[in-house]
Amino acid sequence: MPEPGTTVAAELEALKQIAEAFQSVDDETKIRILRWAIDKWGQPLNSPNQKARDIHQQPVSDSEIKASGVFKSVGELFAKANPDTDADKALVVSYWIQKYDGQNDIDSQRVNTELKHLGHGIPNITAAFRNLMARVPHPVIQIRKEGTSQQARKKFRLTVEGISAVENMLI
Repeated sequence: MPEPGTTVAAELEALKQIAEAFQSVDDETKIRILRWAIDKWGQPLNSPNQKARDIHQQPVSDSEIKASGVFKSVGELFAKANPDTDADKALVVSYWIQKYDGQNDIDSQRVNTELKHLGHGIPNITAAFRNLMARVPHPVIQIRKEGTSQQARKKFRLTVEGISAVENMLI
Protein backbone atom coordinates (compact mmCIF):
# COMPACT_ATOMS: atom_id res chain seq x y z
CA MET A 1 0.00 0.00 0.00
CA PRO A 2 1.55 3.35 -1.02
CA GLU A 3 2.21 6.01 1.55
CA PRO A 4 -0.46 8.71 1.80
CA GLY A 5 2.04 11.42 0.76
CA THR A 6 2.88 9.51 -2.42
CA THR A 7 -0.80 9.14 -3.31
CA VAL A 8 -1.44 12.84 -2.74
CA ALA A 9 1.63 13.79 -4.76
CA ALA A 10 0.55 11.54 -7.63
CA GLU A 11 -2.97 12.99 -7.51
CA LEU A 12 -1.64 16.55 -7.54
CA GLU A 13 0.62 15.73 -10.50
CA ALA A 14 -2.33 14.26 -12.40
CA LEU A 15 -4.44 17.34 -11.66
CA LYS A 16 -1.59 19.59 -12.82
CA GLN A 17 -1.34 17.67 -16.11
CA ILE A 18 -5.09 17.91 -16.64
CA ALA A 19 -5.08 21.66 -15.94
CA GLU A 20 -2.25 22.17 -18.41
CA ALA A 21 -3.98 20.09 -21.08
CA PHE A 22 -7.28 21.94 -20.59
CA GLN A 23 -5.65 25.34 -21.20
CA SER A 24 -5.65 24.69 -24.94
CA VAL A 25 -9.30 23.62 -25.37
CA ASP A 26 -12.65 25.41 -25.11
CA ASP A 27 -15.27 24.74 -22.41
CA GLU A 28 -17.42 22.43 -24.56
CA THR A 29 -14.40 20.27 -25.34
CA LYS A 30 -13.49 20.13 -21.64
CA ILE A 31 -17.01 18.87 -20.86
CA ARG A 32 -16.78 16.18 -23.57
CA ILE A 33 -13.39 15.06 -22.23
CA LEU A 34 -14.69 14.90 -18.66
CA ARG A 35 -17.76 12.93 -19.72
CA TRP A 36 -15.54 10.51 -21.62
CA ALA A 37 -13.33 10.03 -18.54
CA ILE A 38 -16.35 9.43 -16.31
CA ASP A 39 -17.76 6.90 -18.78
CA LYS A 40 -14.40 5.15 -19.16
CA TRP A 41 -13.69 4.73 -15.45
CA GLY A 42 -17.32 4.38 -14.37
CA GLN A 43 -17.23 6.79 -11.46
CA PRO A 44 -20.39 8.92 -11.62
CA LEU A 45 -20.24 12.48 -10.41
CA ASN A 46 -22.66 13.80 -7.83
CA SER A 47 -23.89 16.65 -10.02
CA PRO A 48 -27.16 18.16 -11.25
CA ASN A 49 -26.56 16.42 -14.59
CA GLN A 50 -26.18 13.05 -12.84
CA LYS A 51 -29.33 13.72 -10.83
CA ALA A 52 -31.19 14.43 -14.07
CA ARG A 53 -29.97 11.13 -15.58
CA ASP A 54 -30.99 9.26 -12.42
CA ILE A 55 -34.43 10.88 -12.50
CA HIS A 56 -34.98 9.81 -16.13
CA GLN A 57 -34.04 6.22 -15.34
CA GLN A 58 -36.50 5.78 -12.48
CA PRO A 59 -40.27 5.97 -12.89
CA VAL A 60 -41.76 8.82 -10.87
CA SER A 61 -45.45 9.31 -10.17
CA ASP A 62 -47.21 12.62 -10.78
CA SER A 63 -47.82 13.07 -7.05
CA GLU A 64 -44.08 12.57 -6.36
CA ILE A 65 -43.24 15.16 -9.02
CA LYS A 66 -45.60 17.72 -7.50
CA ALA A 67 -44.38 17.03 -3.98
CA SER A 68 -40.67 17.11 -4.76
CA GLY A 69 -40.43 19.77 -7.46
CA VAL A 70 -38.63 17.24 -9.70
CA PHE A 71 -39.63 17.29 -13.34
CA LYS A 72 -39.14 14.46 -15.83
CA SER A 73 -39.02 16.79 -18.84
CA VAL A 74 -38.63 20.40 -19.84
CA GLY A 75 -42.29 20.26 -20.92
CA GLU A 76 -43.48 19.39 -17.40
CA LEU A 77 -41.38 22.20 -15.93
CA PHE A 78 -42.66 24.65 -18.55
CA ALA A 79 -46.29 23.68 -17.97
CA LYS A 80 -45.94 24.07 -14.20
CA ALA A 81 -44.17 27.45 -14.46
CA ASN A 82 -46.63 28.72 -17.10
CA PRO A 83 -44.51 31.71 -18.19
CA ASP A 84 -46.30 34.67 -19.81
CA THR A 85 -43.65 36.65 -21.67
CA ASP A 86 -41.04 35.56 -24.20
CA ALA A 87 -38.32 36.51 -21.73
CA ASP A 88 -39.89 34.37 -19.00
CA LYS A 89 -40.24 31.46 -21.43
CA ALA A 90 -36.52 31.72 -22.21
CA LEU A 91 -35.77 31.95 -18.48
CA VAL A 92 -37.72 28.77 -17.68
CA VAL A 93 -36.02 26.72 -20.40
CA SER A 94 -32.63 28.15 -19.37
CA TYR A 95 -33.37 26.98 -15.83
CA TRP A 96 -34.02 23.48 -17.14
CA ILE A 97 -30.78 23.46 -19.11
CA GLN A 98 -28.74 24.74 -16.18
CA LYS A 99 -30.35 22.82 -13.33
CA TYR A 100 -31.56 19.54 -14.82
CA ASP A 101 -29.29 19.20 -17.83
CA GLY A 102 -26.22 20.28 -15.87
CA GLN A 103 -24.99 22.82 -18.41
CA ASN A 104 -23.47 25.98 -16.97
CA ASP A 105 -23.36 27.76 -20.32
CA ILE A 106 -26.71 28.44 -21.93
CA ASP A 107 -26.91 28.92 -25.68
CA SER A 108 -29.88 31.02 -26.83
CA GLN A 109 -30.31 28.88 -29.95
CA ARG A 110 -30.70 25.74 -27.84
CA VAL A 111 -33.24 27.54 -25.64
CA ASN A 112 -35.31 28.53 -28.66
CA THR A 113 -35.04 25.03 -30.15
CA GLU A 114 -36.45 23.57 -26.92
CA LEU A 115 -39.22 26.18 -26.97
CA LYS A 116 -40.06 25.30 -30.59
CA HIS A 117 -40.33 21.63 -29.62
CA LEU A 118 -42.81 22.71 -26.93
CA GLY A 119 -44.78 24.80 -29.44
CA HIS A 120 -43.65 28.10 -27.89
CA GLY A 121 -40.83 29.27 -30.19
CA ILE A 122 -39.79 32.89 -29.76
CA PRO A 123 -39.54 35.06 -32.91
CA ASN A 124 -36.55 37.01 -31.50
CA ILE A 125 -34.65 35.03 -28.87
CA THR A 126 -31.91 37.67 -28.76
CA ALA A 127 -34.45 40.30 -27.70
CA ALA A 128 -35.77 37.94 -25.00
CA PHE A 129 -32.28 37.49 -23.52
CA ARG A 130 -31.59 41.23 -23.84
CA ASN A 131 -34.82 41.83 -21.87
CA LEU A 132 -33.67 39.37 -19.17
CA MET A 133 -30.27 41.04 -18.88
CA ALA A 134 -31.93 44.44 -18.55
CA ARG A 135 -33.94 43.40 -15.49
CA VAL A 136 -32.70 44.36 -12.05
CA PRO A 137 -31.61 42.24 -10.33
CA HIS A 138 -30.21 40.42 -13.38
CA PRO A 139 -31.70 36.93 -13.77
CA VAL A 140 -29.27 36.16 -16.62
CA ILE A 141 -25.76 37.33 -17.42
CA GLN A 142 -23.84 37.02 -20.67
CA ILE A 143 -20.61 35.17 -20.01
CA ARG A 144 -19.13 34.85 -23.48
CA LYS A 145 -19.52 35.81 -27.11
CA GLU A 146 -18.15 33.42 -29.71
CA GLY A 147 -17.17 35.42 -32.79
CA THR A 148 -16.89 39.10 -33.61
CA SER A 149 -20.04 39.77 -35.63
CA GLN A 150 -23.22 41.09 -34.10
CA GLN A 151 -24.83 37.73 -34.88
CA ALA A 152 -22.09 35.80 -33.04
CA ARG A 153 -23.26 33.11 -30.63
CA LYS A 154 -23.63 34.31 -27.09
CA LYS A 155 -23.46 32.18 -23.98
CA PHE A 156 -25.47 33.02 -20.88
CA ARG A 157 -25.74 31.83 -17.30
CA LEU A 158 -28.59 32.10 -14.82
CA THR A 159 -27.83 34.02 -11.66
CA VAL A 160 -29.13 33.21 -8.21
CA GLU A 161 -31.90 35.75 -8.89
CA GLY A 162 -32.82 33.97 -12.13
CA ILE A 163 -33.01 30.58 -10.43
CA SER A 164 -35.11 32.09 -7.67
CA ALA A 165 -37.44 33.75 -10.20
CA VAL A 166 -38.20 30.43 -11.90
CA GLU A 167 -38.62 28.62 -8.58
CA ASN A 168 -41.12 31.31 -7.57
CA MET A 169 -43.10 30.58 -10.76
CA LEU A 170 -43.33 26.96 -9.64
CA ILE A 171 -44.98 27.75 -6.30
